[in-house]
Amino acid sequence: MRIFDYNKLAKRSWDNEIIGLVAQIHEYKGRQELYLKQKPAELDRLIEIAKVQSTEASNEIEGIRTTNTRLLQLVKDKTTPRNRDEEEIMGYRDVLNTIHENFEYIPITSNYIIQLHRDLYKYSHKSIGGTFKNSQNYISATDANGREIVLFTPLPPYETPTAIEAICDSYNRIIATQDIDALLLIPVFIHDFLCIHPFNDGNGRMSRLLTTLLLYRSGFVIGRYISLESKIAKNKNIYYDALEQCQKGWERGRRRS
Repeated sequence: MRIFDYNKLAKRSWDNEIIGLVAQIHEYKGRQELYLKQKPAELDRLIEIAKVQSTEASNEIEGIRTTNTRLLQLVKDKTTPRNRDEEEIMGYRDVLNTIHENFEYIPITSNYIIQLHRDLYKYSHKSIGGTFKNSQNYISATDANGREIVLFTPLPPYETPTAIEAICDSYNRIIATQDIDALLLIPVFIHDFLCIHPFNDGNGRMSRLLTTLLLYRSGFVIGRYISLESKIAKNKNIYYDALEQCQKGWERGRRRS
């Protein structure tokens, strides 16, 4: 069983560029309250735009899509889903709204992650929402010859519940002591979540929803006004390349910066 202990991160030597970026983000966070008090009507409009963009981009990454007109109708709850893709878009919209409106009251625990995953599939006829995977999954790619190759093998199903509890427990302990900056800890948590790959489906979308939740809970609420998911979608190749590089040695407890 892999051991998850984020205390070890405090002893790491971090790249100067990363530390510089973290410091810069904190500087902008300090100005955040001033910005939020200016032109509240415009900020409300940005929130609605960001919700649409986030719902579209995060699902698009997974090949889940609909027309722009239908997307707006679904996000604004002015229609009902017509197919599987629209069912999952509606589920993402609901979970995103839950995080926007209640992030202070959503603890980082295995049970709450399962509840969010259940809501992700609330409109779906699939019976996978709200339960951990029951079969081994793989992270694969197609090579130049059209052959599918396995890039990474996540944890087996029997280790998954304990692993998710472990990363949540370790995260909560460190975030409480503030021994590690949240902007360093959050990506590590999300990477571990993706390497565990705890669900039969929806892991990528859940990782992006959890990123938003963790950032909000640490006071970084920029995702309310600018879609973080659309930024990831625009840099999808870099995003997946970074994940692939970081996964190397993960099963042996090694981390790449």
